[in-house]
Amino acid sequence: MKKLRVLAVCHPEQLPPDSLEGLSDKEKFACKTEWDVFSTIRANGHELRALGVQHELAPLREEIEGWKPDIVFNLLDEFHGETLYCQNVASFLELLRVPYTGCNPRGMVLSQGKDLSKKLLKYHRIPVPGFVVFPWGRKVKGPGRLRYPLIVKSTTEDASLGISQASVVYTDEKLAERVAFIHDNFGTAAIAEQYIDGREIYVGVVGTSDRLTALPIWELRFTGLPPGALPIATEKIKHNLDYQIKRGVVDGPALDLAPNLAARIQDMVKRICRILEMDGYARIDLRLTADGTPYFIEANPNPEIASSEELAQSALHAGISYSELIDRLLSLGLRRAGAYENGG
Repeated sequence: MKKLRVLAVCHPEQLPPDSLEGLSDKEKFACKTEWDVFSTIRANGHELRALGVQHELAPLREEIEGWKPDIVFNLLDEFHGETLYCQNVASFLELLRVPYTGCNPRGMVLSQGKDLSKKLLKYHRIPVPGFVVFPWGRKVKGPGRLRYPLIVKSTTEDASLGISQASVVYTDEKLAERVAFIHDNFGTAAIAEQYIDGREIYVGVVGTSDRLTALPIWELRFTGLPPGALPIATEKIKHNLDYQIKRGVVDGPALDLAPNLAARIQDMVKRICRILEMDGYARIDLRLTADGTPYFIEANPNPEIASSEELAQSALHAGISYSELIDRLLSLGLRRAGAYENGG
């Protein structure tokens, strides 16, 4: 593809240093996505400027109007400390008529609410766990027709924030306690879903609504959990490197899937993306039961794309190098804006 001026935006605290030399593993882990993306953009021959964005949009507008980038590489995972505000930043970029990578605002709105996405997908006959929503500030009256165990989460937080082994509850008392924990610590509604006993699988999707590519099915495996612990992607498992090593948490291609089941899952996740109007790149999280039923758990627009993370690794398994993946995401953003007809 042609060489581009790329403005990369991320949280100011995640702007990587000029060099990783001398940093601890934890410090490298904190900025791994930004380091991988920025260094790869430069290695691909593009001109890069990086901007930390969190509380003000004026610097973003000034940089766009002054430097006139060909595209913005959007790595924001929150704005004003709120995950849901990312959709407004993407909308701002659209109002400025500047191409950007990742998901469109409408896709973010439909996918990031765990309750809304499940309602839409259930209507379209996608298997979803039974669930009930407890709005912020309301008392818990019980799970209604749902049977225990249930897993309790925030309706809008991502990256497994607030999820631990204690999130899986077996009684009305524990349900009320966990809902209160979500309300008090995150200030959001809580969703209690039927706990699905099965394999934790992820499917990355790249493309535009008219041409989506489902990457190889990836699985999160738990090889060293303590007795009685459930195989769920808790906040510690997602973000604590030492804990991952201690508990033998590994990810890789989903093994022993019959070809027809794998094809059915990949077709289903592309259908999910179209229903939720997601584009750019996404990761769909599923639980696969012993009888081969894939249950939708959540959709992740603009998921982690560090070279070591699931989406990039599954792309590599499909023969797409990390360098090619980053250029493909740029091409998709340009194509959506009508600025680059032959990319990707």
